[in-house]
Amino acid sequence: MSVVPAEVLPGGALAADETSGRAPAELGPRARLVPSLCAVYRAQLSRARVARIPLLFVATFQSVGIMILMRGVVDGGTEAQAVVAGSSVLVVAFVALNLLAQYFGQLRASGGLDHYATLPVPPAAVVLGAAGAYASFTVPGTVVTAVSGCLLFGLPMTHLWILVAVIPLAGAALAGLGAALGLLAPRPELATLLGQLGMSAALLLGVLPADRMPEVVRFTRDLLPSTYGVEAFARTFGERPSWAFVLGDLAVCAVVGVVSLAVATWAYRRAAVR
Repeated sequence: MSVVPAEVLPGGALAADETSGRAPAELGPRARLVPSLCAVYRAQLSRARVARIPLLFVATFQSVGIMILMRGVVDGGTEAQAVVAGSSVLVVAFVALNLLAQYFGQLRASGGLDHYATLPVPPAAVVLGAAGAYASFTVPGTVVTAVSGCLLFGLPMTHLWILVAVIPLAGAALAGLGAALGLLAPRPELATLLGQLGMSAALLLGVLPADRMPEVVRFTRDLLPSTYGVEAFARTFGERPSWAFVLGDLAVCAVVGVVSLAVATWAYRRAAVR
C-alpha cells in the first residue's frame, strides 16, 4: 500500500492550510521615495567620490583660468560681474550636465540600468539621487571660483550667500538636462558629445557678456537653463541688487529643474524597460 501526501489530493493544500492555521505570506510595502532617494544619493556619492574629485579640480581650474584670460579684456562693471557669475556656474555645468550625461550614457550602454530596475526603488529616486550626488560635487569648486573672481575683479563678496540658492537650483536644472541627454542618446559616444556641447554652450553663452552678443545668440542664451543662475548671481554684485529680479531668475531655474528632472525620470523608465 502506497502513502500519498495530503497536499497532492484535491483540496489537500487548502485542508493543510486550514489545519495549520497559517495565513499566506504578504508582500512587503513599496519603498517610499524619500528613503530610497537618500539611499541612492549616499551610494552615488560614495561611488563617485574617488573618480570625480580630479575632474572637479579640472572644472575649477578651467573656470579660474577663463577668468584670468578675461581679466585682460574686461576691466570691471557689469561685464566683470557676468564673467565671474558665468565662470562660477560653469563649474556646475561641467559636473552636473557634462559628467552626468556621460554617466547615464555609459550606464545604459553597459546594461547597468538593469541593476537599478531590479531594485525596489521608484525611478524618480534613481534619477534624483544621481543628480543630487553629482551636483553636490560642484559646491567647493563653485565657491572657490566665485571667491577667486571677486578678488581678481575687485567685486564685493557681501552677497555670496546667494550661492546657497544658485548652486542647487542651477544644478537641478543642468543635472536633469544631463541625465535626460544621457538616457535618450542611443549610443554613449553621442551622450558624451551632447554633454560636451551643453557645457560649451554654458561656457560661451554664460561667461561672455550678453550686451556684446547678437540678438539671435541672446535668444539662444535665454533657452539655456544655466543662464538664469548666472543672471541671478550677477545681479547681486550691484550696490543695490534688485531682489525681485533675482528671485524671478531663481524661480525660472526651479521650474526648469522640475521639468528637466521629470523628463529625465521619464527617459529612465523608457530606457529601463528596453
